[in-house]
Amino acid sequence: MNPVEFKDLPGLVGQEVGVSDWLLIDQDRVNKFADATGDHQWIHVDVERATKEMGGPIAHGYLTLSLIPFLGAGMLPIKGVTRGINYGSDKVRFINMVRVGKRVRMRQKLIGAEPKAGGMQLRNECTIEIEGEAKPACIAETISVVYGG
Repeated sequence: MNPVEFKDLPGLVGQEVGVSDWLLIDQDRVNKFADATGDHQWIHVDVERATKEMGGPIAHGYLTLSLIPFLGAGMLPIKGVTRGINYGSDKVRFINMVRVGKRVRMRQKLIGAEPKAGGMQLRNECTIEIEGEAKPACIAETISVVYGG
């Protein structure tokens, strides 16, 4: 998408603003997330047991959620923005497991754009899809505020 003017953001509400490239979810990424968060549940990090009991390890739901900023980077370039902050998330749902070895991508739709505290509050519906599967891994509404313009 080409950079948009700050003042034009409300006119984009309801539109898909981008689709990311595919990203491989490998065991190394899962293990590093486990180390960073202290969540070493066997379904994520014990490859042998997870393979035996459930067909293979799965990524943490919060790992999937944490990919939103990376997957969404550059999806909605805005002219003149000096900074942006994360304001929160709403309606986070983990719909489907992401098995290690699968690829994911994000589809983002702008669902709100309103002035807030000298900036513009943006609400995005972020859907993280799993390659080859009908059900997405995660659907979340994210809220950010951008300043500038």
